[in-house]
Amino acid sequence: MTSDDMTSGGTTAGRPVVAVLGLGIMGRAMAGNLLRRGLPVRVWNRTPDRAAALADQGAVVASSPAEAVSGADVVLTMLTDGPAVAEVMRAAAPGLRAGQVWAQTTTVGLTAVSELAELAQRHGLVFVDAPVQGTRQPAEAGQLVVLAAGPTAVREALRPVFEAVGWHTEWLDEDGATGVASRLKLVLNSWALTMTNGVAEAVALARGLGVDPALFGRMIAGGPMDSPYLQAKAAAVLADDFTPSFTVRNAEKDARLVAEAAETAGVRLDLALAAGERFRRARELGHGEEDMVANYFGSFPQ
Repeated sequence: MTSDDMTSGGTTAGRPVVAVLGLGIMGRAMAGNLLRRGLPVRVWNRTPDRAAALADQGAVVASSPAEAVSGADVVLTMLTDGPAVAEVMRAAAPGLRAGQVWAQTTTVGLTAVSELAELAQRHGLVFVDAPVQGTRQPAEAGQLVVLAAGPTAVREALRPVFEAVGWHTEWLDEDGATGVASRLKLVLNSWALTMTNGVAEAVALARGLGVDPALFGRMIAGGPMDSPYLQAKAAAVLADDFTPSFTVRNAEKDARLVAEAAETAGVRLDLALAAGERFRRARELGHGEEDMVANYFGSFPQ
């Protein structure tokens, strides 16, 4: 079935078959929400055990990317980075068919989004650049923001998919290859990384100065500098609870992508470079798979 068939009342209209490639924190949550909305879902992950709970919910678990995408109307990728997405989609090639819609939701940066768009073109896929804003909790609640660029002709076909995973879709361009959605995602990530590092540094400084770190959150509460995000991340550090919503390792990757994009644009971003260094130190201290606020440990290098 082509993208035109999907938007003109084909047999899957309203309930597209979705192949989800990548079942990490985000992909697993997104697949679960698609299933809860009644969409047929096919899933694949490099480590198959992550698919077990989704199988119980009705997902078809595939043994390979090619098997997962075979028969799907929409292919949704949520993997680690651009090279991982490219590798998996090349592995999926035997099961792809011209006209399938590829919603690429991973944060991949500017260079990779162009390469992935070219890969889509080679296989006759309709490429939609669709990074999502949000971490574990909004992903599980179906409250992500989808930043999307792609043809108007496939937007109706994607509507039930994006409505299942997010509360809002912002369509930015007719052409996913422009990378405008990925560019906006980097802007948003630069702010998220800055806030996370700021919270961690403030708590670390309080402890270093012998000040009760709980006073930081209390004194800022309700004022113009307060935010729910600040309070949640500060509370996590104080509770020594670094259950990942978004990992240090992924935050380090995103900081690198932000810095690379800024350099290409001729913009100096001191905070993004510093954030990347803090995440790197935290990862090397053994906190790579913990929540990104574990950059806190980067304040106490051993």
